Amino acid sequence: MDLTGRHPSTVHIAKYFRFDHLPPHLQAVSRACHDLAEQMIRALPDGPELTAGLRKLLEAKDCFVRAALDADPAD
Repeated sequence: MDLTGRHPSTVHIAKYFRFDHLPPHLQAVSRACHDLAEQMIRALPDGPELTAGLRKLLEAKDCFVRAALDADPAD
């Protein structure tokens, strides 16, 4: 994700969309949110609405990952 020249708040929240540290079955879920965050960062200007949208997407991503954990038959 290219964050060159972006506002510090955009840069700060973008790091939480990383997914490479997760197990493969969780990466698939998290990657979709990462890809959407990246698309929105490319398309939209920095500002409070972008930051709020990314924060809500991050909350949704966390919920989706937890749902995938609940679906894991190993638990």
